[in-house]
Amino acid sequence: MNKQPTLAFIGAGNMARAIIGGLIDNGYPAEQIWATEPTTAKLTDLAIQGVKTSDNNSEAVASADIVVLSVKPQILKSVCDEIVDAVQTQQPLIVSIAAGIMSPTIDHWLGTSNAIVRCMPNTPALVQTGASGLYANTFVSDEQRQQAEEILAAIGIALWVDEESQLDAVTAVSGSGPAYYFLMMESMIEAGKKLGLSEEVATQLTLQTALGAAKMASSSDVDPGELRRRVTSPNGTTEQAIKRFIDGGLPELVDTALKACNDRSVELAKELGQ
Repeated sequence: MNKQPTLAFIGAGNMARAIIGGLIDNGYPAEQIWATEPTTAKLTDLAIQGVKTSDNNSEAVASADIVVLSVKPQILKSVCDEIVDAVQTQQPLIVSIAAGIMSPTIDHWLGTSNAIVRCMPNTPALVQTGASGLYANTFVSDEQRQQAEEILAAIGIALWVDEESQLDAVTAVSGSGPAYYFLMMESMIEAGKKLGLSEEVATQLTLQTALGAAKMASSSDVDPGELRRRVTSPNGTTEQAIKRFIDGGLPELVDTALKACNDRSVELAKELGQ
């Protein structure tokens, strides 16, 4: 990052730790980062790295240029109630990774007219291969957009959406997406075992194949559909499997599944914002 603003992570769970770790690995000065938890004993490892730690959320916010709200959605309101005065005094950029809570709701809880970026990361962020969708409200400056993007880029890719409602689609595609691939891996491992492979061999082959396919797709100059066609020889073995997937309705099933995820994300936003 060109500038090194002071960051305050309110809540230091797995995702916050992943972002902090990614930032430090990329050269961000640990002394410019605060992390808070009700019990500071949970922050010992971060303190050893040079991160400033506290059990006082307002203390951290009072020193911050950027506040990352990384607590569970169910307690976000109470956290906002606690830090609202410090936020109104400091006027930091607010970055929320709390799923489901809309930016107008966060803005209301924090006293209105706050620069807020909502983001939806996913669990591969824990190994710095995450995919995050970001949305900025109208109070966020161009510089703050860049700062938010660079923070999330420490754990993978960070892509902007134009409408906050599109974060529900981000949830359906990438937020929940890792679980879809895990299910596919489970199914392939079980099928491999039924075909006579040991569990260890079936597992290693499945996981390495998933890794290889993802690397090929992400580095290729053609889309996944074309890659599939290139490895599907007419009347060959791959074609037989692909035909079974298509005849079984896999494309339609994926569409239905992602829509169900999107719709539930919309419902949760309404429930959590009450």
